[in-house]
Amino acid sequence: MPVGIFRVCLVVITAIVNHPLLFPKENGTVPENTEEIIRKMKEREESLRVEQLRLEQEIADQEATQKTLEKAAEIVEESKEEKVRWDMWTALSMVIFLLIELWRQDFQEGIWQDTGGEEDDMAVLGKAFKGVAFPDKAVLASFYEKRILGTTGDMARMREMVEGFADDLLEALRSVCNRDADMEVEDCMGVGSMYENWRVRKPFVCDLIVPFAPPEPYCFRSQTWCSGDCFPPDEQGYGTIKVCRADKDVTGCICDKTKLGEDMLCLLHSQVNTTRPSSEMEDLLCFKNTQYLDADQVMKWFQIAVTKAWNRISHKYEFDLSFSLLDSPGALKIKFRSGKSIAFNLTPVVQYENSDVYFISHFPRSGLAADLPSSTHWFLTFAVYERRFIQLVSKTLPANACHVSCLQILSFLHGKQCSLTGPSGLTNYHLKTVMLHLLQARSSQDWAPEKLEARLQDMLKFLEKCLHEKKLYHFFIGNGKVPAELGFPIIFQRAEPLNLFRPFVLRRDVYRKTVDTFHEMLRNTSALINEYTVHIP
Repeated sequence: MPVGIFRVCLVVITAIVNHPLLFPKENGTVPENTEEIIRKMKEREESLRVEQLRLEQEIADQEATQKTLEKAAEIVEESKEEKVRWDMWTALSMVIFLLIELWRQDFQEGIWQDTGGEEDDMAVLGKAFKGVAFPDKAVLASFYEKRILGTTGDMARMREMVEGFADDLLEALRSVCNRDADMEVEDCMGVGSMYENWRVRKPFVCDLIVPFAPPEPYCFRSQTWCSGDCFPPDEQGYGTIKVCRADKDVTGCICDKTKLGEDMLCLLHSQVNTTRPSSEMEDLLCFKNTQYLDADQVMKWFQIAVTKAWNRISHKYEFDLSFSLLDSPGALKIKFRSGKSIAFNLTPVVQYENSDVYFISHFPRSGLAADLPSSTHWFLTFAVYERRFIQLVSKTLPANACHVSCLQILSFLHGKQCSLTGPSGLTNYHLKTVMLHLLQARSSQDWAPEKLEARLQDMLKFLEKCLHEKKLYHFFIGNGKVPAELGFPIIFQRAEPLNLFRPFVLRRDVYRKTVDTFHEMLRNTSALINEYTVHIP
């Protein structure tokens, strides 16, 4: 702007200085062509005016440009400040959202561990109980004494008889097997409701599991869904078992990689320990062209081995032994000449590392493993730890605690209702899982015998809540509160909780049937119990 003003002033001064009328010459006279001079002066004045207007326009344009630049700078500064404020609010909102999401996940995964801590919490649940007449303490006590308690002695005698026969049968099985080629069978263990003293429905069936191992020099190397490998959601709870050489990578010996001379002998490996060709892995019950243990092959091998073992010792017994279910390798039935029969399950399993968790090929009389992803996938059973947990907790409960009584009554009601309206998606294992959760959540004094009615209602309300949410978490998987005395593997405690009700999310028809059966059981509770109870005046 100062430069423009200076230029205007310079033009004006020049015009004034050069004006002929203002500084005339001393001897000059007024020219005769005055009109010509006036015309030129007007032209000069017009040109100066045009130049002045042009300079003023340039000055105005410069001022406008300067104002525009200043305004743009102000807008940029304001946008920077606004962006900083927006970024701060965005970051703060993301942090709040992440905290809420983490809290929600922790709450959903851990709520089952805290459920049942207060009576008020349970009172909020149980909407299906409205209008349902529940039996009182006297009726429940009479029902339990007359209908359920009397079966305990029968279970004890049956367990003793079945265990003795199973030990004899397995000993004969070992004698008929080739120890250098066949699987090595260990001693059997009793699991399930018969050995936890809560089975109520007849016929009584003992569940025995039989661990087995491959012959030397082979071993089993297991892989579970929570071992760090990527397993799809429908394979959670399963694992695979690979058959490998026990000494493959331990000693680093090259005797099986290099051709030794006829006069050379490996001091680490004798000729007895030579490995089989990979084409003969099927002899080790593996799936075709793989090293993974095949459940179907194990079923066939076990049935053949049991048949051979029974043929060897059948002359010692005055009864017949047969397979009761074609799709279960160890579903056996003892038939006496009098017509009576005893059923039991002898199921082959594979031990997971050095724990009491086992891979099981199938579940007799259960839909837990009905849809295996493939025959190389094995379900994991924690039945041994479940039995130990019940025994451990029972030592801290009052005498004649009602936890087993509640489970027995609930199992009886559900079984009777299913016999009336057909099977549902609920199993006895689901009912036992509910009891295990409440055993951990409630104090020892809450399981006194006089609180049978309250605890039974708690189990029903907890089950109703789980059905409503379609979530019933496995008791051991993902449970960080498992007592250290059990020696439970830490890998399963740190795993994500396993939802046993996940099939209900995928199959709405089964879920609807299960919920209807449960509500019908609640309405028929009094009628079912009164039907099997001696009248009390």
